[in-house]
Amino acid sequence: MRNPVLQFAALASLTLLTAPLQAHDHGTKPAPAGGLPASARSAAATVDAFHAALKRGDTQTAAALLADDALIFEEGGAERTKAEYASHHMPADAAFTQAMSSVTTVRAGDSDGKLAWIASEGRTSGTFNGKAVNRLTTETMVLRRFRNTWKIIHIHWSSGAAP
Repeated sequence: MRNPVLQFAALASLTLLTAPLQAHDHGTKPAPAGGLPASARSAAATVDAFHAALKRGDTQTAAALLADDALIFEEGGAERTKAEYASHHMPADAAFTQAMSSVTTVRAGDSDGKLAWIASEGRTSGTFNGKAVNRLTTETMVLRRFRNTWKIIHIHWSSGAAP
């Protein structure tokens, strides 16, 4: 594989099998630092800041946490740049996030200093557009360090009906 995002995602998938797990509610507070290696904690804080911005409806701040070439996979589709995501699904994602209660139940991650991955599992529930929502969620974010700042370069969201 030549694509560095795909290489890192493959490594992250293998590492996830043995990584320490972390629980938190990212809808109301940042993840406790204890379950993630120190190298991944600032990347996880960026993930939490992204979610908090969406929860506030602050799409400008959420977009600022994405790299220009961010690749977002959601609902079987792909948006291949920050600009594409910001002009299409981001406003709807913010509206959905504001209406929901989300709890992260498991979190893992790691970093080599330049790239990081944060993988989360959780549950989202509430009412959106008059419909009850109760979903189990998974999320993988890959981040790249730009100087002293982490930027999200890839998001993969998936969900299924909760039992």
